[in-house]
Amino acid sequence: MTQEKQNILFIMADQLRADYLGCNGHPSIRTPNIDALAARGVNFTRAYCQAPVCGPSRMSFYTGRYAISHGASYNNVPLRVDERTIGDYLRPEGYRVALVGKTHMRRDDEGMQRLGIDPDSSRGVLVSECGFEPFERDDGLHPDQSADPDLPYNRYLRSKGYAGPNPWHAHANSAQGENGEVLSGWHMRHCYLPARVREEDSETAYTTNRAMDFIEAAGEQPWCLHLSYIKPHWPYMAPAPYHAMYGRDDMLPAVRSEQEREQPHPVHEAFMKHPESLEFSRVEVRERVIPAYMGLITQLDDHVGRLMAFLEERGQLENTLVVFTSDHGDYLGDHWLGEKELFHEPSARIPMIVVDPSPPADATRGTASDRLVEAIDLVPTFVDVAGGESSDCDHVLEGHSLQPLLHGAAPTDWRTHAFSEADYAWRPARKELGLAPDEARAFMVTDGRWKYIHYEQHRPQLFDLREDPHELEDLAARAAYQETCRAMEEALTNWSLERKTRVTVSNQRVAAATGSAHQRGYLFGVW
Repeated sequence: MTQEKQNILFIMADQLRADYLGCNGHPSIRTPNIDALAARGVNFTRAYCQAPVCGPSRMSFYTGRYAISHGASYNNVPLRVDERTIGDYLRPEGYRVALVGKTHMRRDDEGMQRLGIDPDSSRGVLVSECGFEPFERDDGLHPDQSADPDLPYNRYLRSKGYAGPNPWHAHANSAQGENGEVLSGWHMRHCYLPARVREEDSETAYTTNRAMDFIEAAGEQPWCLHLSYIKPHWPYMAPAPYHAMYGRDDMLPAVRSEQEREQPHPVHEAFMKHPESLEFSRVEVRERVIPAYMGLITQLDDHVGRLMAFLEERGQLENTLVVFTSDHGDYLGDHWLGEKELFHEPSARIPMIVVDPSPPADATRGTASDRLVEAIDLVPTFVDVAGGESSDCDHVLEGHSLQPLLHGAAPTDWRTHAFSEADYAWRPARKELGLAPDEARAFMVTDGRWKYIHYEQHRPQLFDLREDPHELEDLAARAAYQETCRAMEEALTNWSLERKTRVTVSNQRVAAATGSAHQRGYLFGVW
């Protein structure tokens, strides 16, 4: 198959830690197919998400903008109707831009109503689906702790003989007891058991099948497919044989210290009181959950391999840019925490592997880069791959195209700091701390050596990632590190002042019009 433009396969796993891949140093997990991607491309080992929670992180991935700029700061906070996303940049370049899987995007109903956009119109559907053609959207999780009974995946499961109004929960995310009873995967005590679904009918397998369906349907038009897997996000239920592939001997020791509990930062302490943190602080819980989490990752890896073989069989592998990443990590009991949201490496650092099949990328093939990379770098990268000019969008996009790094260049103006944000207004920690909803904010900045965290209404934190890579010793209160704290706070202040808010006029138009008022008939200041 010959095609002038590269396809783009944008794979995202939900809640996958960067250090739970073989190519990133995990000693026992089996991820040969993801490792093979790293061997074919560039493994960016210091990549950070822009907000360690599903919704705001994904909105940053899709817009190329920080959360403070796009405003969708937490799950179910709508993305403003005027924010441009991947589809807005790639469709004018001739691409079909589609979704298979999860986005966690809440549409801006008020904005659409104000502008008279019908959600069922062709434009309304794109705005409602974060700019993607929804080939198949499956967020899986819903506020009622289940999934939509009419979800296409639920309809698929029923067609395969899985009974009940919600087989997503009763089969794909539950186990079976000794007496035939359904043991819900929402209870982590059950996650050592196999899910009540055949592996070939599991969520990960089904999502991969639907990605293949899209690729076959796309024909010769260049495409960008966002393949967004729900796993290894909870419920931590893996089908056989993956549920029993790993045991306690395969687990990494918990990264935490007694000092973190005895002398905690107030925000850290409040998060340690959350139910998920209390549970993951128990050895029993970690020994049940982590082997299942690892099994889900290996299952995902196997299906990534299946997808790569599918592309190769169709002659598309050598014309498809492949990105493998995740929206954020998972504490799994590290630092006495569960879930994500704060800024330790298990939560805020993400895997980022990019395979560019073009000859200019041969020089970097199979290398690892320790450059500071952010989630927002993907949109400008895709624009450049599609034949556009990301610099034409530099009044909107806040990331940097990775293409120069992929092609072996050494940009002298590459970022010196990476940033991430948290809005924990919806979490119990806010009430525990006595904060108003607009006070529960935190901002992280790292230069690769130092990681500094600014909390609204609370003292900062400082970690030395070189001497203390596990982030167990907070240095912010020590006199010897006050200059470092000031320098990092200054970097954070400068970053906040550089956010791109003049998004309706390009920098090129501003440059062309500078100093031309008289020529344009505005004769002020003339004697």
